[in-house]
Amino acid sequence: MRLEVFCEDRLGLTRELLDILACKEIDLRGIEIDVTGIIYLNCPDIDFDSFSELMAEIRRIDGVRDVRKIPFMPIERHNHELISLLNNLPEPVLAIDLKGQVDMANHAALALFHKEEKETIGHPISALLPQFNFAKWAEGNIKRQREEVVIGGLDYIMEVMPVYIINESNESVLASTVMIIRSIQEKLLFDQALPVNNNLGFEHFVGVSNRHKSLISQAKKLSALDQPLLIQGETGTGKEMLARACHNRSHRAGEPFLVLSCASMPDGVAETELFGHAPGSFNHQQGHKGIFEQANGGTVFLDEIGEMSPHLQIKLLRLLQDGTFRRVGEEHEVHVDVRVIASTRHQLAELAESGSFREDLFYRLNVLTLHIPPLRERSSDIAPLLELFVAKYVKQLGIVQPSIESSLVDQLVSYHWPGNMRQLENMVLRALTELESEQLNIELFHLPQLEVNVSNAPSLNLDGSLDEIMKEYESQVLDRLYQSFPSSRKLAKRLNVSHTSVANKLREYGIRKS
Repeated sequence: MRLEVFCEDRLGLTRELLDILACKEIDLRGIEIDVTGIIYLNCPDIDFDSFSELMAEIRRIDGVRDVRKIPFMPIERHNHELISLLNNLPEPVLAIDLKGQVDMANHAALALFHKEEKETIGHPISALLPQFNFAKWAEGNIKRQREEVVIGGLDYIMEVMPVYIINESNESVLASTVMIIRSIQEKLLFDQALPVNNNLGFEHFVGVSNRHKSLISQAKKLSALDQPLLIQGETGTGKEMLARACHNRSHRAGEPFLVLSCASMPDGVAETELFGHAPGSFNHQQGHKGIFEQANGGTVFLDEIGEMSPHLQIKLLRLLQDGTFRRVGEEHEVHVDVRVIASTRHQLAELAESGSFREDLFYRLNVLTLHIPPLRERSSDIAPLLELFVAKYVKQLGIVQPSIESSLVDQLVSYHWPGNMRQLENMVLRALTELESEQLNIELFHLPQLEVNVSNAPSLNLDGSLDEIMKEYESQVLDRLYQSFPSSRKLAKRLNVSHTSVANKLREYGIRKS
């Protein structure tokens, strides 16, 4: 029970109040004294008769005008009001104590980090934001600061504010720290002088599968090197995003990152874009610097290098050997310091073997390689990617984040995803634009139904032993698929088995291309 005692400012009155509680063996949990003449008492609940006697005795104290029961002590009421206010704020707010541990987290903060209160309060802030070094900030010139952080693959701006109180000596003492986290899309609400370096780093890659973790771990190692890097992967797997992350993690991060698609331009245009041209060429009085000169000190990303023309392959090989090239129409050589990152959805080894890609260039590029597995081979990443894309687009569309139907992830996992992450992201966006309820379901994704042509299905011959029947059926399956995937490597990739295993089976059954 909590009591509010209205009284005069009389010496000894408080002692008399405490003596009454002691005589009745009532424990005192807390006391607050207001300068306006009010004393607040916090005691355990007692039975009605004892309560009535206590109230009567307190009223008989000289100087007491009235006493009544109240629901909260003043400090409790202020704390409840403050916590209620913070919990109703749409922005995540955290309070950090002087040891760097989370002292308070509002509902928005708990939702942002997908944590329960017991998993957050009393835990180090580094567990939630490993990028933020609280100890270093606290040891330095403590002041209000803003910096970018990545949470769950999305960009946010974090504002860190020290909280000072005035002690008895009238000195300012650091009491705690408050953090406010806002979406990067709301950065205009902040000081316009805040530098926004929206660098794409490995923090943006979301996944829980072993294949994903292995890829990111290897990419971080290779990003620090200067040798050419070859990134292989199907369309939509994020090859350019991975290349940009490698650039941003390297010592070249402050220099340009320029991109050229080798499949989108005629040969002559692509050569000019890459290497530039001399003054007077193409009716231009001034010369033109190509991408390699513009990116000097930085990185050039060559997308779909497998479709680069033989002529450009020769010039690129020379650049990779000694860093020199010639502009179109010029005699003298230009030297640049550029790292080349190339990507392809093809098997460059097969292109080199067939003669459509220079072998010497292939061996020059095939020193450092990264292979991005397709989405169908890391199905456990579909759920976190779905959450990432939903969180990303609900902010852009200005809608309330919907719940996800319990069976949705399982149904998405069963799909083949030929367009990989890009296809999933686009489907999430379209699903959110068509959303009319509070829940995402499979109907909103409009997944293509794969039609099976029964007449083309392999026939089943039941003559012979089980081993003979299985071999006969396996032979028909491989023969049928080999016509659509006409190389042992492509067929192995389609069936998710080793290249050696498929090559041996094709040889055993005598299967050849039609």
